[in-house]
Amino acid sequence: MLSKSKWSKRIPLWYLKRSIGEAKDAADIMRELIGNADREYFILICLNSKSEPTHIETVSIGTINFAIIHPREIFKTAILSNATSIIIGHNHPSEDVTPSPEDIKTTQRIKEISEMIGIILYDHIIFSENDHHSIMENDLDD
Repeated sequence: MLSKSKWSKRIPLWYLKRSIGEAKDAADIMRELIGNADREYFILICLNSKSEPTHIETVSIGTINFAIIHPREIFKTAILSNATSIIIGHNHPSEDVTPSPEDIKTTQRIKEISEMIGIILYDHIIFSENDHHSIMENDLDD
């Protein structure tokens, strides 16, 4: 659960009281959390059944073009947060939001695990300071 004192300095409370309806909403929250970072940050947003954020966490901080992530870090947090669904995302400091083959492969793997666990993966968003890209909407064959 988010404590007001811990998060109020980093994320405006109006973000925490709204539902996420589209990729842009999630990208805006992630962008607000890390700003214009010079390295990749991998972010997890845990959601309740109304698609409202209940927990937001930086899962990994990488280098200028790579962040290491393992599904266990994502799902441990999601389970402990009682999430019914999740949105994952990471920034591309290069400003090019085109997903790499590894980004797509990672998304597919996390999607498969999410289906087994019963926590819906809504999206994997790549974002930059001025743009975003939804892997689930654009790059997976479903």
